[in-house]
Order: sequence, then C-alpha cells, then structure tokens
Amino acid sequence: MPDYLDVLAHDALRSVEEGYYETSMKIAAQPVGFKEAIVECKRAPIISEIKFASPSMGNLRDNRGLERIAKDMEEGGAVGISVLTEPRHFGGHIGFVAKVRGQVEVPVLMKDIVLSPVQIEAASMIGANAVLLIQTLFERGYCENDVQGMIDLSHSRGLEVLLEAHTEDEFLSALETNADMIGINNRDLKTLDVDLEVAKRILTKHRVERKVIVSESGIDRPEDIRFLSQYGVQAFLVGTAVMKAVDIKGKVRELVEAL
Repeated sequence: MPDYLDVLAHDALRSVEEGYYETSMKIAAQPVGFKEAIVECKRAPIISEIKFASPSMGNLRDNRGLERIAKDMEEGGAVGISVLTEPRHFGGHIGFVAKVRGQVEVPVLMKDIVLSPVQIEAASMIGANAVLLIQTLFERGYCENDVQGMIDLSHSRGLEVLLEAHTEDEFLSALETNADMIGINNRDLKTLDVDLEVAKRILTKHRVERKVIVSESGIDRPEDIRFLSQYGVQAFLVGTAVMKAVDIKGKVRELVEAL
C-alpha cells in the first residue's frame, strides 16, 4: 500500500500548480478566533467538520445543502466549523468556505493539504479564521517555506494556525512553534488507520498547559470526548460522525453536551 500522505501531497502540489487556489474573492472573517472560542466555551468545544468524502470511507453525503449543514452545526453548539477545500480526495471546494462564512458567526477553519503560501493567501481572501498545517509535510520537504515561516505568514494575514501532529516527535516539534493550536491526529495519514490511543499516549507523557490541544479523527460518541478530555485535550474536531448523521444538529449537540 502506498504512503497515502505522499499521494495527498503530490495531488495538492498539482492543484496549486493548476491555479485552483487563485481567487479574486474578498470576504471578511468574523472577528472571533478559534483559540478564544475554545477557551471561553463552557461545554465540550466541538469543531464540526464539513467534508463530503474521505479517502477511507468514500462519499459521506450529497454536497447539496451546504449552507443548511453549516447552520445546523452552529445551532447544535459547535464552537467552530472546519471546511474541507481539498477537491480530489475529500469532495471539497475552495468556494465552500465563503458559503459557510456567509451563514454562521462562529469561526471557520480552512482545512486542506497546505503546502504553499498561495493557499494561505486564499484562506485570507475567502473568510477563514484559521488554517490547518501538517507538521509531517514540512519534515518531508513538501512545503515551500519552513513551518515557522508559514505560521508567520498566516498570522500576518489575520489567520490562526492549527498545527497537526501524529507522532510524539512531531508533537514536540509543534510545541516549539508559535502555532495557536496543536492538533493530535489520531489517524495515521500514511495508512489511514485510526486509534484514539494516539492522543492518550502522547499526552500521558507530555502534559501541556501553554497550548490549546485539539484531538482530530476517530471521535464518534460522547464517551470518546470524555476519554480524551481526561488526558488534557481541550477541543475536538469531528467530521465523519457528524456528516453521516441523519440529524446533524442533534449529533453535534450530543457531542457538545458530553462534558
């Protein structure tokens, strides 16, 4: 089986080269940021993710009704919304962020395989509050800039950064940056396998107080929220479980009320 992260990276570079991220849109982001919203949240801070497909599960639902989906997530109590813009593997589109931004007041994360400053510029134009960066991609040399350069560029454009790690070494490297939030992806992007024990193993050894820690992938039930929170996870990014739910608003509310 090929290393799937390499596949994602090569396809992302192709999208950049083809001009997919070049946009003339100019949409203002809401002033509230992700970090502030997470810290001030009185319940379980759920970042609810809009994605219509995934490499591991194929199509999740029809992409009609994007605005209603976003509104249901907000009304369900999501602290913010993650929007997949990657078009080849996740059914995303660069225009989805702007559509979501027009429907909700909570912060919006542009989630993609970000390798180029062009993608950061796009995020700042389409109304995103934050972008996802992946530590492994910098270590593999796919990115045009180093990780701190991309974080600094994001901050200069008014964007917060969720910097994602999967291994202990990546996590420790991420902590040395000035990323606003550190994500622990329970999914190994090399194989697409998911294990909630990934976050447990890392956070049992490394308790963190000066960074906001976000757990990503494999979160399905309130029990998962309670399990992860006991190890210091402060926010929870949930995509597939919400997108497959018949009642999106109810599913988000169920997770929000886990704590």
